[in-house]
Amino acid sequence: MFYLIGLGLGDAKDITVKGLEIVKQCDKVLLEGYTSILTVGKEILENFYGRPLTIADREICESSIDGILQEAKDKDIALLVVGDPLGATTHTDMLLRAKELGVKTQIVHNASIMNAVSCCGLQLYNFGETVSIPYWTETWKPDSFFKKIIDNYSRNLHTLCLLDIKVKEPTEESLTKKVRQYMEPKFMSVKEAASQLIEIIKNNECDAGLTASSLAVGLSRVGAPDQNIAAKTLEEMKDFDLGPPLHSLVIPAPSLHPIEVDFLEQFR
Repeated sequence: MFYLIGLGLGDAKDITVKGLEIVKQCDKVLLEGYTSILTVGKEILENFYGRPLTIADREICESSIDGILQEAKDKDIALLVVGDPLGATTHTDMLLRAKELGVKTQIVHNASIMNAVSCCGLQLYNFGETVSIPYWTETWKPDSFFKKIIDNYSRNLHTLCLLDIKVKEPTEESLTKKVRQYMEPKFMSVKEAASQLIEIIKNNECDAGLTASSLAVGLSRVGAPDQNIAAKTLEEMKDFDLGPPLHSLVIPAPSLHPIEVDFLEQFR
């Protein structure tokens, strides 16, 4: 059996009872370590679960997963995922591969930023399509996600923006070499995301009315004891330090429900 188990957003204790019971009885337990990170390290998880964990990096999850799934035909193998297991398309693809290989699967859900974003007071049923904001380089500045933000904004819907993380990313120079070299891990901040959005707004006419003076909500380490939330204009957000990662950014709808207005006021 191949298990996909959500760990939630906080610390080691956020795993569900069902998930913990499965972890304790599995033959092998992998910790997915590139689509997101937990607020505690691998060693703390191992101490709490009472068993060793193997880090599953991007190469394992995308290139070597078939070997793991083949092993799961005869053994119980769990892949632990921060948040909810199906918050990333990588894990949906794993389930499709498992089906093709005839491997039984089970999913254990948990909280993710997709629902925990409501901690800022914006109501979940007022959110539109979620977008991902990638890191820019000197030669690559994609902005296709901006249209989705504008589409949501014009329909008076909030937009959750998931911010880029780089964990064990190969350097461009090493892609053509036999030996891979990797970048230092980095996690996009709300400052960086707001700066990129402001540049996009300056370069695009926006009939919906989204400007650098529009409201934005920054969230850091949602679900952790040091969770932080700030409500500021995009212009203010690009200079605001929200603390350690992970960060998320929300572009609220232009017209808010009175309860949303009252709740956000505490974060201004």
